[in-house]
Amino acid sequence: MSEKKTFDLLTLGEILLRLSPLANERLVRGDLLQKQTGGAELNVASGVSMLGLRTGIISKIPSHDIGLFVKNHIRFCGVSDDYLIYDDSKEARLGIYYYEHGAYPRKPSIVYDRLGSSMRTLNISDIPEEIYSKTRCFHTTGITLALNENVRNTTMEMIKHFKEQGALISFDVNYRANLWSGEEAKRHIEKILPYIDIFFCSEDTARLTFLKSGTIEEMMKSFTDSYPISIVASTQRIVHSPKVHTFGSIIYNAKEDKYYTEEPYRNIEVVDRIGSGDAYIAGVLYGLLAYDFDCRRALEYGNAASAVKNTIPGDLPSSSRKELEQIIASHKDQGKQLEMNR
Repeated sequence: MSEKKTFDLLTLGEILLRLSPLANERLVRGDLLQKQTGGAELNVASGVSMLGLRTGIISKIPSHDIGLFVKNHIRFCGVSDDYLIYDDSKEARLGIYYYEHGAYPRKPSIVYDRLGSSMRTLNISDIPEEIYSKTRCFHTTGITLALNENVRNTTMEMIKHFKEQGALISFDVNYRANLWSGEEAKRHIEKILPYIDIFFCSEDTARLTFLKSGTIEEMMKSFTDSYPISIVASTQRIVHSPKVHTFGSIIYNAKEDKYYTEEPYRNIEVVDRIGSGDAYIAGVLYGLLAYDFDCRRALEYGNAASAVKNTIPGDLPSSSRKELEQIIASHKDQGKQLEMNR
């Protein structure tokens, strides 16, 4: 880590309260809900922190007890809360989402209740000027851009300020159709692509939102041809059923003009898929930041982090570097393996 930078990674995004029926119960009939904390950018910061780098989250949360619940979970994951902004107004609230697990043929489902959340009032004046020189890398997502025009303008200004101070800019499209249309997403994301260094975009999003065509390799390269993007990463998930997935990815390094892939993780036993895409990003960013943009390591950490997150309840990851390295080693070893770590 550079001596001049306090953080390896800072992320910006809304923190949400997640409420879920127990096990495979349904929202329409269950009486009990489990309370958890989540949010795409917090999930990424948590994953990178647990792998050993210094991270922090920039967000706006209410100053009441639910906000304290969130702050405690952030600290548990080793993520700095130095740049949390607290809303003391009477209207302060934390966004909520309800998640129902699926079981074939019933798909998992989400109901959002996040309008009017404190995060939507975030202004550039809320952000301390000192922050822009504090980090090696800044990460946010299309979810944050989609919240409203106010947050979108704030995010775009922050990206420019971080870039001016020499930070790498990482961006995950993370398209959500219930937040904005594909046309809106394309229009606004293309405004910030000239500032992006590390770009995460799935194959489906490249085709449907950015109207790309051709092979996945051709689409990934086209982003670097049009914009000064250094790294493009795209996940490849096959959903056999809500409980069984196959997961892999591909990374393109524009400077090397080289694609990185590996054998996917097959027949993952899915306990909770929420946050698995964020875990992938955390693994990739860790590999890039910790190993001087080694895309092979980034790919391996990203795929392993996502695969194992699918097996863990809740949004937030809980994998250490040691655990992921054991999983990576096992994934590469085609011989006979022990059925338990002991």
